[in-house]
Amino acid sequence: MAIAKLAGVEREAALNELSAWALVPGRDAIQRSLRFKDFNVAFGFMARIALAAEKADHHPEWFNVWNRVDILLTTHDAGGLSQRDILLARIIDQAAAEMGGKAS
Repeated sequence: MAIAKLAGVEREAALNELSAWALVPGRDAIQRSLRFKDFNVAFGFMARIALAAEKADHHPEWFNVWNRVDILLTTHDAGGLSQRDILLARIIDQAAAEMGGKAS
């Protein structure tokens, strides 16, 4: 089953809903940076998201240094943002809120 790239009103509505995320210049992707209390909490957050990503068969591009986690979402099969990215962003936002993640 082909994954549809978000476009038009659907894309605009989805991006408006994700106010903590920013568009990535030069790519059809969104990104967010988070800081946690320490490395253990950041790594626990990443493990939690890894389980959700594996279940959804949709994996983030991310980078971790000590308490910081930088996340980029795009759907390579769709050539840009898809509903999969929006759903994973919501999961990430919820987990970050529950685990004390702050925008960095």
